[in-house]
Amino acid sequence: MRAVARVCGAIAAAFLMPAVIVATMSAAALAGPLEDGRAAYGQHDYATALRLLRPLADRGVSEAQLVLGFMYDDGEGVAADSALAAQWMRKAAEQGNAAAQAYLGGMYLTGEGVPKSEDDAARWLGKAAAQGMPPAEFGLGSLSDLHGNTAEALKWYRLAAAHGDAQAQNNLAHMYETGRGVEQSYKDAAIWYRRAAEQGLAVAQYGLGILYDNGHGVIRDYAEAAKWYRLAAAQDDADAQYSLGVLYDNGHGVPHDDAEAAKWFRLAAEQGDMKAQNNLGTLYARGDGVPKDYVAAYMWFELSAAQGNPVAADNRKAAADLMTAEQIAAAKARASAWKAKPAP
Repeated sequence: MRAVARVCGAIAAAFLMPAVIVATMSAAALAGPLEDGRAAYGQHDYATALRLLRPLADRGVSEAQLVLGFMYDDGEGVAADSALAAQWMRKAAEQGNAAAQAYLGGMYLTGEGVPKSEDDAARWLGKAAAQGMPPAEFGLGSLSDLHGNTAEALKWYRLAAAHGDAQAQNNLAHMYETGRGVEQSYKDAAIWYRRAAEQGLAVAQYGLGILYDNGHGVIRDYAEAAKWYRLAAAQDDADAQYSLGVLYDNGHGVPHDDAEAAKWFRLAAEQGDMKAQNNLGTLYARGDGVPKDYVAAYMWFELSAAQGNPVAADNRKAAADLMTAEQIAAAKARASAWKAKPAP
């Protein structure tokens, strides 16, 4: 689940924010090397970070152990080793380091470096959440969601959202948008999507764009929708790329521009978005924004239809009526060889 996998990343990002992590040192003399090591890590000077922090970690300084956990998990200045990362995280977590507890909980959720265990995940996330760690609160909400416990998920998402966790704000917004576990409210959905979107979360930027596109909870504003779609699309969000392409195709909020529409449809289509694949095929069939090319059109229709898009299946048939047997064979071969780009 994407939401669960992001718990660890959120902890790593939080570590670089001085206000988030409280020093756990027992000796003031350690402050210099620890802070210098943290600064080196933040500046991607991993050799210096390792040189300064490894001795402190060996002496039991939990913040240094936490950073070594990050470094081994991501292969930063050392060979990537998720099991060793988990060992360092556990050392810090057992000393009460909230960030390490949350990170270790995330590792148990995904089975990275440790045997997958929802019970152990809940235990460590619970310890971190008790110390007010927002990503841990979000993780507990995600875990509750996995088991269909909407009320419990809502409780943790609310807590994490109030503490500024963008993922939780997004999930809470989606609950308001769909009326899952709460009274349906586009207005409240817009509030929470905006808070997450302003923190740069692509899925929330897309969600806010949809509300502006449809006039749900906000005054319909295609230009504002395009703004939020563009921000999410720049982060490779396929839904946003497709939606931005639609705005260019229709001239809503942006000038009508077939070439721009083709550009955004292609980016989404290459990630496997079936609606974008169909629309890109249509542009190739018409020669709008791209050279007319029935082989390319058929290929994209074929890929979209294979995902169950009935419109693409109809378009594929229409394109085939205009093609030779050799062209159809070439298009099918290209479709068979095509592979989607991995999602971000």
